[in-house]
Amino acid sequence: MTFSVATLQARVEAIFRRAGLNQVQAAALSRVIVAGERDACTSHGIYRIEGVLRTVKAGKVKADALPVLDRGEGAILRVDAGGGFSNPAFELGLPVLAERARELGLAALAVNDCTHFAALWPEVEAITEQGLAALVMCPSYATVAPAGGTRPLLGTNPLAFGWPRPGRDPYVFDFATSVAARGEIELHRRAGKPLPEGWAIDAEGEPTTDPVAALGGAMLTFGGHKGSAISTMVELLAGVMIGDLTSPEALEALGTTTLAPRHGELILALSPEMFAAGRPGDPFARAEVLLQAITGQGARLPSARRYAARAKSVAEGIALMAAEVELLDRLQEQGLDGVA
Repeated sequence: MTFSVATLQARVEAIFRRAGLNQVQAAALSRVIVAGERDACTSHGIYRIEGVLRTVKAGKVKADALPVLDRGEGAILRVDAGGGFSNPAFELGLPVLAERARELGLAALAVNDCTHFAALWPEVEAITEQGLAALVMCPSYATVAPAGGTRPLLGTNPLAFGWPRPGRDPYVFDFATSVAARGEIELHRRAGKPLPEGWAIDAEGEPTTDPVAALGGAMLTFGGHKGSAISTMVELLAGVMIGDLTSPEALEALGTTTLAPRHGELILALSPEMFAAGRPGDPFARAEVLLQAITGQGARLPSARRYAARAKSVAEGIALMAAEVELLDRLQEQGLDGVA
């Protein structure tokens, strides 16, 4: 079946409302989930609904939370998510973050006490729509071994960056610092497909291509020690520095990797005009010279496939498999009773 973006968003929001989420939580979550499905990022699309509902049913997230913004003074803002999901907390802080970044040149938003399950690129894009560059990161729970290690210690620890391109889709990348997102391991398990070599180790610390063994062992960082160092940086900046949980602490608090983790998130917004003030050239025009030189060599910019999928979905609708439609129907009918 094919759904328009608006129709699918209404379906997903209705599922969350049926499960007891308030309007603030349900609306923000439905927007980010449908954005993933719209952009063919299926590991962060409607696949995530069940995980959200399991976390709500387990009492590990507050379905009725209302985030609270502390505007503070200067460049640092803070939103207390109140034990709810990170997405409505980000949406609450975004306007003030953008205003402060345009005023000061840069600003930081620390989101505390939130449950996180979503991709970061929707947040990065929301900042680039304000004409600002963005850097977003968060820990997860300990499922990744450090380079040379044998046991899970780090999170998948995603890192996302965005650069505004007036009149064009922004330059955006969003990737886990693990070789792959944990959702990709789960999708391989569901499909009965082996993992590529170098993705994971088993519980004994030995390399494995079995997704079940990988889920019981640990994923690996991308680029060996380089990815491990970046992942550790995320733990320090988006965990320790903002006074929230690191990935080992998040796993200890949650007690399982089957639910969405609770920790914090760090969002940075930067004004290219203010940083370039007094220097020759327009920063946006100079950026275009670089980016077009990349594509001029036949290389693809990150997110290009996602933008192409988005254009197709907006024009033709979002196509779902029969099993996915049945899932939506069941969850809308049964609410929390529809998940284990």
